[in-house]
Amino acid sequence: MGIIDTHSHVTCERLVGRIDEIVANAKAHNIEKILIVCCSESEARLAIQAAEKYDIFDCAFGYHPENVDEINEHDFEVLEEILADPHMVALGEIGLDYYWVSDNKEKQKELFIRQIQLANQLQLPILVHMRDATQDTIEILKQNPCIGIMHCYSGSAETSKILLKMGFYLSFAGPLTFKNAKDAPEVCRQAPIDRIFVETDAPYLTPHPFRGKENEPAYVHLTFEKVCEIKEIDSQILMDQMKENYRRLFTKSNL
Repeated sequence: MGIIDTHSHVTCERLVGRIDEIVANAKAHNIEKILIVCCSESEARLAIQAAEKYDIFDCAFGYHPENVDEINEHDFEVLEEILADPHMVALGEIGLDYYWVSDNKEKQKELFIRQIQLANQLQLPILVHMRDATQDTIEILKQNPCIGIMHCYSGSAETSKILLKMGFYLSFAGPLTFKNAKDAPEVCRQAPIDRIFVETDAPYLTPHPFRGKENEPAYVHLTFEKVCEIKEIDSQILMDQMKENYRRLFTKSNL
């Protein structure tokens, strides 16, 4: 058994040329599964090719809120077509991001809701991006019941309890290992092990002690070890439980 990276942009421009090396590095660090998260048609098609070559990969595809102004009806046809591929196990990452742009909130909400509805239609979990948009995200998820993962969770312990009650899983990334980590360690401490995951969000958010360098799935073991430390739990117990969590949520996975 190995560790699972539940969120990695392996087919993004910065990493796609290194896929063979990334797989080798991941296996050398006991990484058993990597979920490739795609935000464009080209990334998604490359991810499917990678998953056909390597069993270590599952795939997800969805339109990120930062791209809301570029999405049209044809893009939704493409999304539904690609999600029909058996290597696709989730729709994401999707959600709301008011950090960079906040003058298109209604368009972001519409895109988020429409993709949730598609995920429910296809019986797929979602991967949620939430940045500076907690209240609106919670409201949408309450009004549109679904299941999935709160990607790179960095919200408060209070918000995490609401999300857990709604049936969501929480995924922790590199920031959990940072010396200036704020709410994440306490959220991790309180969250039940049958509702948590770890991820890299590669090539971003590289964990300590490699912070500042390009991230890749092999580094997910550092976040996993930090979770074990915070929760004072044996690594094999947590590894087994996270694998069961993954099986439970991603029913199409080949894990």
